[in-house]
Amino acid sequence: MSTDVPTTAPPTGATSRRGPLREGERVQLTDPRGRMHTITLTAGAEFHTHRGRFTHDDLIGRSDGTVVTNTAGIEYLVLRPLLADFVLSMPRGAAVVYPKDSGQIVQMADVFPGATVIEAGVGSGALTMSLLRAVGDLGRVHSFERREDFAAVARGNVETFFGAPHPAWTLQVGDLVESLPGSGLSSARGTGADRAVLDMLAPWECLDAVADALVPGGVLICYVATATQLSRVAEAVRGSGRWTEPEAWESMVRGWHLEGLAVRPEHRMVGHTGFLVTTRRLADGVKPPLRKRRPAPGAYPVVDAEDAAPDAPEVTDDDPAAYGVRPVSDKKVRKAARIALAGAAANRAPEAADEPGDAAEEPADASGE
Repeated sequence: MSTDVPTTAPPTGATSRRGPLREGERVQLTDPRGRMHTITLTAGAEFHTHRGRFTHDDLIGRSDGTVVTNTAGIEYLVLRPLLADFVLSMPRGAAVVYPKDSGQIVQMADVFPGATVIEAGVGSGALTMSLLRAVGDLGRVHSFERREDFAAVARGNVETFFGAPHPAWTLQVGDLVESLPGSGLSSARGTGADRAVLDMLAPWECLDAVADALVPGGVLICYVATATQLSRVAEAVRGSGRWTEPEAWESMVRGWHLEGLAVRPEHRMVGHTGFLVTTRRLADGVKPPLRKRRPAPGAYPVVDAEDAAPDAPEVTDDDPAAYGVRPVSDKKVRKAARIALAGAAANRAPEAADEPGDAAEEPADASGE
């Protein structure tokens, strides 16, 4: 059995994830109270707090996962930051895609090694790093960002994390619709992208351009912040006729406190950050199958009176059904009124009930019988 060491270069950034700590690396310090500090190791520099100090030289050359003690006797756990840690501590030009969402994007979009991915809305580069890790050095990530200042922040963060420019990454400043045709990505010419991720204000404006650049069966994921954006994306996808039925979801992460038998949920959690909408590109000339689900009455406007069912009830603007709200039955309202009046009678002032000619009335049975 051969024991020769492979001569191929390791994947970009792999060497900086193992081995002794080096000058220029970012490390994460955790004190006994769980407070974290992220520093860049520099020869001759010092890390100061109001409770002591230590030199960076005390860390350079030591192993990852070590403990350093400052001049006041306080111990710090020293670790290389994970990608999730780096994203939350790196400089931000725009709001970042949180790790809980970037992880789902990579998984649910099935971003595979060697894939070609379109990314629009780079922001600070958080999602870009996850995509580059997923496609590897042999894949391609074509990123588009309208703002040059955001692109500069993203480039700096990506190169800091990987330790060098990533060979799979192309960053272009400009509008996606205008820039995408010149990128060489074209489904018609056989050079289409495999996946597309849109993190932008109005992704519905880019659906046709992305469809032209995406291979049939390719996955599109849109990351939007509000329910209004979510609705517009879904309706634009359906109206385009070039995509499968969209699916949407959001994720929430709640940590747990672990201290002896005091095991309970944390008081704070990472709640809503954004909605994810996913769909897949249909082959050219293929019409999406008709939806079999029956929509709520009034959920969609009737374009032509002849298209409506002859026995369908008329839905008006003041009808709760027009907004997807289940109407309240008259029986339920009458029952609620009886219970409310019975409660009012029970709380009536005693002197009012004792007045001559004012007989106390028996409350109605709350069950409605």
